[in-house]
Amino acid sequence: MGLIRKRFLNGDHIYGCSQCATHLAPKDGIMSTAFQGQNGRAYLFRAVVNIIEGPAQERPMTTGKHVVCDIECMECHQVVGWRYIKAYEESQRYKEGRFILEKKLLTLLS
Repeated sequence: MGLIRKRFLNGDHIYGCSQCATHLAPKDGIMSTAFQGQNGRAYLFRAVVNIIEGPAQERPMTTGKHVVCDIECMECHQVVGWRYIKAYEESQRYKEGRFILEKKLLTLLS
């Protein structure tokens, strides 16, 4: 196993982990702000960096059954959201490969 390097994102308005401020995603990477997480409001992102993915698991959600994996900050290991791996309903397939970050677990940097 090699050394894991933390990525630093450039630009204004970067979301970071609320616990350790590790960069996670640029604000302009938000696809939707109309999501609900376990801790309240959540955002759907195209891509996220500096995370570790947990094991895949099937989870019933308000929009149907999905296969997801929890994602945690690679620095402090706080769970910050999840990644959609598979959506069973055709109308939800746009979520596949996308990430949910919970607003309460984020801090807006710069």
